[in-house]
Amino acid sequence: MTRVIMARHLVAALATVLSLATPCARADEGIGPAPAGAPARGLDWTGTWEAAPSGTAPAQPGASFRNVVHTSVGGTAVRVRISNRLGTEPLRLGAVTVALREPGEPAGPDAVPGSMRAVTFAGARSAVVPPGTDLVGDPVRLRIPADADLLISVHTPGDPGPATYHRSAHQTNFLARDGDRTADERGTRYTTDLHSWYYLTGVDVLGAPAAGSVVTLGDSITDGTGSTPDTNRRWPDRLADRLSGLPPRQRLGVLNAGISGNRLLRAGSGPSALDRLDADVFSRAGVRTVIVMEGINDIKGTPEERNPRALEDAYRRIVTRAHALGIRVVGATMTPYGGHPAWTAAREAVRQEVNAFVREGGLFDAVADFDAAVRDPADPYRIRPAYDPGDHLHFDDAGMRAMADTVDLDTLVP
Repeated sequence: MTRVIMARHLVAALATVLSLATPCARADEGIGPAPAGAPARGLDWTGTWEAAPSGTAPAQPGASFRNVVHTSVGGTAVRVRISNRLGTEPLRLGAVTVALREPGEPAGPDAVPGSMRAVTFAGARSAVVPPGTDLVGDPVRLRIPADADLLISVHTPGDPGPATYHRSAHQTNFLARDGDRTADERGTRYTTDLHSWYYLTGVDVLGAPAAGSVVTLGDSITDGTGSTPDTNRRWPDRLADRLSGLPPRQRLGVLNAGISGNRLLRAGSGPSALDRLDADVFSRAGVRTVIVMEGINDIKGTPEERNPRALEDAYRRIVTRAHALGIRVVGATMTPYGGHPAWTAAREAVRQEVNAFVREGGLFDAVADFDAAVRDPADPYRIRPAYDPGDHLHFDDAGMRAMADTVDLDTLVP
């Protein structure tokens, strides 16, 4: 049964790429993503936000989901990517809308008055997304600021089967159980809080003052575990903050393709990193660079990967495929986890050997040495106490900032 499921996921990933990989991202030539590695220009699409599908949850027939997403770059128009990639039944979309989120303390499900826009699919308000695929909406004219919250609302009128979602959002989202509330500016009917993103896998903007986008491919550390929820303090968010201060020719949108529990070689929490490269990295809009931080769950997971060569070979495969598309690859070292229940001396030896390969093997276009940035000088097998939220594996807000500060911005755009 496991092999059948995995085979379906591989077919689904291929179907997603075929459905998205149109040859151009120009607003005057269709709605497909930009050619991989191509610099963004005035009429090009740039990825501003991403959530990689990690699994499925029970559907909520007849309900409306209001997803809150935070932009990394802005533009003059927007398009959304809806996913039924891991679903088993056709997903019927009754309505989808996009709006700017009304600021507040705390901010809730209310939209900025006058900003609500309907999303269409080939000109229609409703659409059906086959299982195993993503669907890209038509361009929506709405000026999108950088560093702002959007509301992407999705109504599912029937029972679509298991809902494709990103489980660990570290962001409060909202559910209205009583029908189509996607066009409601006031969010009073969104009475249930959610902590996952449902059906939504990406947001692109048109004409961003940027050179393209960078994808951060990783696990729970990249996903944001340990950071303060509802504050956008994951290390990719911090990286976006740093990039926002650069001139447009060096600025990039930041796409977070982290999945908690994700592994480099094996499926588990979502498809493996190798199996989701097409759907979560190469098919995204305007990708110039990918930062790879994967492997710790292979080392400490069940079954554990004891052979450093297997992880190194996987890195080679990622780099080879990315370079064939003109995409740069930054290798990130795996961070310490001494004190965590899964730590053993044998596993630590594997981590150290793989990290040495990342630093010294000459494979990557650049290296982000996260290990050196966050390890405790007094006990290098452990995280600095000031960065440790208490589980000895993930990072608090200060640790996330330290990781983002480690990335050499000059290496992201050649």
